Amino acid sequence: MSRDRNEQDASPGRPLPARLDPRAGRPSRPRTRDAADAAPRAGRDERDTDAPRPARRRNGRAAAVARGVAAVLSVVLLGASGWGWYLGRVAEATVNRTDAIPSAGNTQAGDAPEAMNLLLVGNDSRADLTPEQLAELTAGTDSGINTDTMILVHIPADGSSASFVSFPRDSYVEIPGYGMDKLNAAYAYGYSEVDDAAPEADRQAGGAQLLVQTISQLTGLQIDHYAEVDLLGFFNLTSVVGGVTVNLCEAVDDSEYSGAVFPAGEQVIAGADALEFVRQRHGLPRGDLDRIVRQQVFIGGVLRKMLSEDVLLDLGKQRELVQAASESLTIDRDLVLLDLAQQMQAVTPGSIEFQTVPIVGDDRDEQGRSILQLADEDTLHEFFADLSAEPEAPASEAPAAPVTVAPAQVSVQVYNGSGTPGLAAEAAASLETAGFVVASTGNADSSDYDQTVIRYAAGDEALATTLAAQIPGATTEASDDASTGTVQLVLGTDFNGIGQATTPPAPTAAAPTEVPRTAADTTCIN
Repeated sequence: MSRDRNEQDASPGRPLPARLDPRAGRPSRPRTRDAADAAPRAGRDERDTDAPRPARRRNGRAAAVARGVAAVLSVVLLGASGWGWYLGRVAEATVNRTDAIPSAGNTQAGDAPEAMNLLLVGNDSRADLTPEQLAELTAGTDSGINTDTMILVHIPADGSSASFVSFPRDSYVEIPGYGMDKLNAAYAYGYSEVDDAAPEADRQAGGAQLLVQTISQLTGLQIDHYAEVDLLGFFNLTSVVGGVTVNLCEAVDDSEYSGAVFPAGEQVIAGADALEFVRQRHGLPRGDLDRIVRQQVFIGGVLRKMLSEDVLLDLGKQRELVQAASESLTIDRDLVLLDLAQQMQAVTPGSIEFQTVPIVGDDRDEQGRSILQLADEDTLHEFFADLSAEPEAPASEAPAAPVTVAPAQVSVQVYNGSGTPGLAAEAAASLETAGFVVASTGNADSSDYDQTVIRYAAGDEALATTLAAQIPGATTEASDDASTGTVQLVLGTDFNGIGQATTPPAPTAAAPTEVPRTAADTTCIN
């Protein structure tokens, strides 16, 4: 590649050549013709404008909802039937491979060795669609490089569950070597790093590698595998399973934009209807974020269908699904589909969860484009660490009771930090009545302590624990200021007396957290 990804660009969001810019048209990602022959996409970008477009011209760009779904779905069914070995051989023989996993910028110490993080990417290229298919799907013309659907799937070592986390295409993130930009620009930047004279497969690998590095840096996780599915794969998948049931709280009419026109309630959708369903963002309370919910709901519906007896007991349908998925699927060189299938055999719809990466707000960048601000790095890393944490093994023995001593062995210095006059003397009298030795009383260095604190020197944990038992709710902390053999009791405004619990702090307003939706959830959505 022609650029070191670890070198940070002084100018964030450096523009790409027009044919590579994800906002101004992208080279196609064809398997049958060279990307250099791809014409730039004409007209406006539906994503960043509210102007209506002609009712009969539908872009289909956001239909990348389940490009990665085929990867998961096909391998699940591989392990679920006696045809596993045969179907696995069929898939391995027809699936496309790419060098997507980079050798640098994709590491995370401490991740469970048998767990798996799989990046699912949707490629919106229409290069493989015939004119008849384009007309049937009302998919417009080829949009070239377009990775508007990015989902991280975490599968624990025991294969008992799966977590899908969606990344909005407009997430404003640090792209290694290029500074801040929208997430869906990462693939195009990586693609452009490779010399124009290189084979198309090398340029696609460059795009995948930079996207993997960006997601790894964003999440703090190692990305083990990569799967990319194109538009034709999505269409074939929904057709083979016979449609997917979705549930709308209200009827929608988005005929001016996505073409989505659906009644309220449960209904089965497939093919062009499915593309319209997952593309809609106009008329939804949260725009693109609610469109992601639709994508997740649709994926959940497909997974329910895949895990139903109608599919698991139909070997002919399984064969069709494997063929449809593998022909439109591109995966990294080391992913073994049958191994993944075997790891996921225990998964059920109720153990498959969908979430969206934590978002803190929306904004405009320096170019005036709509962007989504993600939570800070520490919050994101904590979110994904919790997501990928392996369940703790049950303790073999009950924890030992804390060590205490007789109150007469505890010498206490009492300090009043509550601002209430005479409180230290009152507490000292109560401590002596309880058998403690009061060494001294006085005022704390401040009179605005909100919490009562017990400080102790290293090695005096038993003394502090004995005193803490008399003041439930008080915090204990080791301190260099405490003398060996004597503990300090700093009374806060929460102190209610010796032998009484402190007043709990008032709850603070916490940021709303998203409740994961499972694949078994069939409640209605907006």
